[in-house]
Amino acid sequence: MTSAATVANDPQTAFDLGARLSRTPAPASIVIFGASGDLSHRKLMPALYNLALQQLLPSEMNIIGMSRSAWSDDQFREEVRQAVATHGAHDVLDADIWDAFARRLHYLSASFDNPGAYNDLRGALAHLNRSTGGLGNRLFYLATAPEFFPVIAEQLGGAGLASEDDDTFSRIVIEKPFGENLASARTLNERVGAVFGERQTYRIDHYLGKETVQNLLVLRFGNAIFEPIWNRRYVDHVQITVAEDLGVENRGGYYDQSGALRDIVQNHIFQVLSLVAMEPPARFDSRSVHDEKVKVLRAIPEITADNIHESAVRGQYRAGFIAGQPVVGYRAEHGVAPDSNTETFVAMRLTVDNWRWAGTPFYLRTGKRMPRRATEVAIQFKPAPHLPFAHTVVESTEPNLLILRIQPDEGTSLRFSAKVPGPQVDIRNVSMDFQYGSSFLKPTAEAYERLLLDALLGDSTLFARWDEVERGWEIVDELLHLWDSTPIAASNYAAGTWGPTEADALIRRDGREWRRL
Repeated sequence: MTSAATVANDPQTAFDLGARLSRTPAPASIVIFGASGDLSHRKLMPALYNLALQQLLPSEMNIIGMSRSAWSDDQFREEVRQAVATHGAHDVLDADIWDAFARRLHYLSASFDNPGAYNDLRGALAHLNRSTGGLGNRLFYLATAPEFFPVIAEQLGGAGLASEDDDTFSRIVIEKPFGENLASARTLNERVGAVFGERQTYRIDHYLGKETVQNLLVLRFGNAIFEPIWNRRYVDHVQITVAEDLGVENRGGYYDQSGALRDIVQNHIFQVLSLVAMEPPARFDSRSVHDEKVKVLRAIPEITADNIHESAVRGQYRAGFIAGQPVVGYRAEHGVAPDSNTETFVAMRLTVDNWRWAGTPFYLRTGKRMPRRATEVAIQFKPAPHLPFAHTVVESTEPNLLILRIQPDEGTSLRFSAKVPGPQVDIRNVSMDFQYGSSFLKPTAEAYERLLLDALLGDSTLFARWDEVERGWEIVDELLHLWDSTPIAASNYAAGTWGPTEADALIRRDGREWRRL
């Protein structure tokens, strides 16, 4: 018989039981470091309120915000109310739910490197557990600048807040980026790992919380018609696109130290790629899924100086037009160096050198200031081997195409050929479309809702395990060093276009084209 302590501390058990039983987690205290920041306002607080609205947070749950802003509890509650009203899914807050939710909110003003602040935090947690009947469980969410990740982890350890026992859990959720290259990621992992074990560490990638990304596993492994053709014999190539029409907005200082390869490719795109290409797991539990994902990443050859020209292209946007409006070039953005060497566009050609995918290219691209915002996975199948339409006007047909739309309109589309009504054989492409909104008549949950709930439940399936993160950095580490040390071709694509011409050449060398979005 499984004990409550086992469920609380074992992600695999928590997931298996949670799938059959309630999705309401055990009472816990959630501590959000960086509670006055943009991520907390736009994503975390609205997500927590929505969980409360769905009655998925126990009444004993407490939320403590911690940052340097000199707020009182009441000021923090007002900030959260405005954040939920502005960025949440509901125009009008439910008065009763909000009042109950607001009573859970508490605040500590402190510097993250001040040991005394963590003693205060320990005292506040103990007081709240006594006054609300909590169980002593703790979830620490690091919504801060990356340089504070190891500092906070070590301070929590020094205050005795990282330890667990048979009856309680203590977990830490770390936002991306997890390091800025292979060496820094390993150092960060060593420092965090000296305090929190791998089982306690949840590296969040919000793409994994999106419904379409999760539905990818159901599409593949819950439908017998897809898995038999999900391989090199039937798939011609795969394209994964993350396109943004926005520039760097108010993140110029951060983005100029990061770039598209670190910001999007090494984490979001590699995670999606691993789900597309993985083998069927023996069970749908955390360990089995992670094991199959990391096998995919280990099968991708590293990008080196010897293969860089056929493997990767970078770009940086110059002034242009978005939706008919003029926009400045990247180097004119606030916070960006006038001679910046940072890429805002990346295109890559990768292979997965295993039995299933040998010889099937995976094309990846991401960029800012593209013509439109769109994130999708396109599975291009091979053409029909023979067309038995002699003495007709049909000379060829387009191959079948399966499109998984991750944003903005989450859903799936399958393109296939059909006969046009009439006395002669004429074939055109048609599509079968599935959209979450129209099919289920309810909005999809925000990614952070699902991921926060999973972290509280102890289910790490939709988080990144360390060996996945490390292998992602290994694939691109030499490429990062090469690009950091080599000047970029200045502003080599106009805002409002689909990237530099070199990206077209990358895919055309194989006789293929980027999909029109």
